[in-house]
Order: sequence, then structure tokens, then C-alpha cells
Amino acid sequence: MNAHEKPQAINAGALYAMDKKVYPQAVSGRFRRIKWAFMAVALGLYYLLPFVRWSRGVGAPDQAVLVDIPHRRFYFFFIELWPQEVYYFTGLLILAAFTLFLLNAVAGRVWCGYMCPQTVWTDLLFAIERWVEGDRRERMRKDKEKLTLKRVWELAAKHSLWLLVAWWTGGAWVLYFYDAPTLVRELVTFQAGPTAYIWIGILTLTTYSLAGHMREQVCVYMCPWPRIQAALTDEWALNVTYRGDRGEPRVSAKKAVALRLQGKPAGDCIDCRQCIAVCPTGVDIRQGSQLGCIQCGLCIDACDHVMREIGRPTGLIAYDNDLNAVRRKQGLPDVYKLVRPRTVLYVALIVLVGGIMTYALVNKKFTGVNVLHDRNPLAVQMSDGSTRNGYTVRLLNKYGDARRFRLHVEGLEGARLQIAGEPAADRPEITVEPDQTLELRLLITAPADVAPLEARDIVVVAEDEETGVFARAKDHFFPR
Repeated sequence: MNAHEKPQAINAGALYAMDKKVYPQAVSGRFRRIKWAFMAVALGLYYLLPFVRWSRGVGAPDQAVLVDIPHRRFYFFFIELWPQEVYYFTGLLILAAFTLFLLNAVAGRVWCGYMCPQTVWTDLLFAIERWVEGDRRERMRKDKEKLTLKRVWELAAKHSLWLLVAWWTGGAWVLYFYDAPTLVRELVTFQAGPTAYIWIGILTLTTYSLAGHMREQVCVYMCPWPRIQAALTDEWALNVTYRGDRGEPRVSAKKAVALRLQGKPAGDCIDCRQCIAVCPTGVDIRQGSQLGCIQCGLCIDACDHVMREIGRPTGLIAYDNDLNAVRRKQGLPDVYKLVRPRTVLYVALIVLVGGIMTYALVNKKFTGVNVLHDRNPLAVQMSDGSTRNGYTVRLLNKYGDARRFRLHVEGLEGARLQIAGEPAADRPEITVEPDQTLELRLLITAPADVAPLEARDIVVVAEDEETGVFARAKDHFFPR
């Protein structure tokens, strides 16, 4: 505890100590600019992407990114996924996990500090709060004073703007599930379905609560990632670090000058507490690595500004690894090792999973066939001595126009095929409408002279007459 801090009184009968409200101070610098850039890109993509158009032909939706639940489709620009292709989403989750592990191995909780949605929206609401109420000291002073008409107006304006951001956040999310311009028009004219209004209300409430009120509590108590990343990090990971070997002992700027002239030790830290003032979670980075630190680097900007003001080198707080603190005490130079087995492994896994998904997308088939043999009876002997097996066949057409398929069977020479309700033929034909699956009953008959005496593997083939592409499904033909 710092000498200037008063000890927090804790009721002996209480189960926990109440957290003090955090009043983050505005700061400028390199890392603050990076955070502004990430916020602009993230919010810009989130709010505007539903309105981006992408032509897919006649009858297909032209929204670039769309989760089309009624038609069970997911569209992402030129990619179209069906429910049967849920493994792509599994691949995306695996990629996201390995990317998160890689970021942690390189720079700790850098995801939390710059790219996490909680951080992005909280930063935005912080900016609104400062714009309406003023910076840290003004907000602290106003919270201690009695309510006035002006103060009530400020609070009403702040919360109204917060609710507006939260409402548009919820509204933008809903736009990903319905044609955006159409839904906006229906929402404005109160013609949208109740589901849209319910979800907008839920997401408005959660955004307003999490980003506006809970803020750092989400990062410290609700999010599991701080606990997980502690088990994934190592001594080479770059974390926001207070270089105590240079900063201690802490003395004022004037006293530090006097001590150095006397040849006595004096640290560069002047105990200005600016690093704490700008921290969005209220962490004192000088106490070492902590659960609340999201590695955003704002304390670095604040400290560098103070160091420049007092004529000392910047970097008292910086992204550094655990090994360098030990090396500096031994008089050794700093070392950094971003390329190491851990990071190489993560990159290799990302490339492998990404390569598999890319290969699957490039070789994606737009037609398919599934075959299910009848369970009872397995086979029927006909009056002419031939043997017949029955199958349920499902044809899949992912194209935007109707396709005609020609069916035949491999592995059973001389077999006749018959679609239930139609005459038998060597290669019966069937039409499947666009974006549809068609289920039919298929009877395969082997003449008496070629009927197998034991179960035989066969392949049902569906040939797209327009493209000549074959879709195959393996099954068995059983004897009588």
C-alpha cells in the first residue's frame, strides 16, 4: 500500500470488501492511439458490415454477411454454408483459440487490452462520460457534491447517450440475421416482429450494464480468460511491467536530484500515481503482475509523459518479460525471444487448421447424395428370381437453380434402378429444385443370373447433367 493511501476499512462481519469506484483519466500517447484505431476499426466493421451488399445472383440474398435462419444458411461474402457444414464453425473456433494462445505467448493479455468487445465498448462509453462530465478530477468532485439541476442534466445526457450506443449495438446485432435495410425500415415503422424488439432490448440492457456500469468488474470477476492465460504464459511473454530495478526507491523529482548529487540511490519513479489514474481497472502496476491488468499500455503512455517532463528516460513502465528484470540486476542486457517453440507451435497449428479449412472451401461440393438401406426386409426375392433391395436416397442441390440428376449404381453389373412411382430404368433421372434437398425411395434389382450370393458393397452415383459432376454414396446390396 502506498504511503499516501488510506487503509480501506473492512467490517469484521462482512464477507468481502467493497471495491472503490474507478475514475480513469484521459491520456494521450502511442498506445492510446493504437486503442483508438482498434476501436474505430472494430466498431466500424460491426455497425456497417450488415449494410454491405454482395451479389449472389437472382433469388439469393445480397447482404454480404447474413445468418439466414429461416432458410438455414450462413453467408459471408462469397462463402455460403449449410447446416451440414457446421464443421467450418468448429474450425473457426479452433483458429480463434490458437490465435488467442499465440497473442498470449507474445504479449500476455493484449487481446483484453485492445480487441476484446468489453474493452472496446467500455472505452467508447468512457469517452462519452469524459465528454459530458469532464475528466477524472471533475467527475470525482461532482460525485461528492450534492445534486444540482446541471448535474442531473449531465447524468441524464450521459446515460441517454450510453443507452443510444447500447441500443444501436443491439440493433446492429439483429441486422446480421435479416436484410439490414428492410429490418431498419420495419423497426422504424414498428412493423418488425416481436423477436427483433426482444433481442434488441436484451442486447441493449447487457451492453449498457456491462460496458457502462460493471466495466472493470467484468474483466476482474466475470471473465475466465485472466485465470486461463496465467496457465499459458511463460517467462518470455511480453507483459506491461514496472521496472522496479530502475524505479526504486521512489522519491520526488527534486529529492531524486539531490540524492544523485550526493551519490545516493534514487529511483526514477516519483510516485505521481499517474499510472494508476489512467488505468481502466484501477491497478497499481508497480505492485507487479495482477489479475486486473488488461495489458492495455495506457500506464506506459502516462509514465512516459511524466518521464519526459522531469527529463528522465522513458520506459520505466514498458512491455517486458520476466527474465529481463533478473538480467538487469545481474548487469546483463535485455533479451527478447518472440520466436520460440511455443509460438512456432501455435503458428504451425493456425496454418494447419487454416490450410485444411481453405482446402475444404476450395473443393467444396454443391451437390451431394446420401443413401440409407431399408432395415426390414434387407432383401426381397422377386417371382422371376431377381433380388431387390430398397433404399432411402436424399439428393442435395446447393446451387441457385434447379438441377437434374441421373442415377446409376456401381459394383452391381446389370442392376435395374426404379424410383418409387416411376418405371424402372438403367439411369433414372430426377430434378431437384434450387437450394433444396429431395428424399426419394430407390429400388435396386439384381437379375437372377448376377444376384450376389453374399452382401456386396455398392456405390449409388448421382450425376449432375449440367456440370457432369458426380456425387457418390456407399452402401451394401444384400442377397435374398
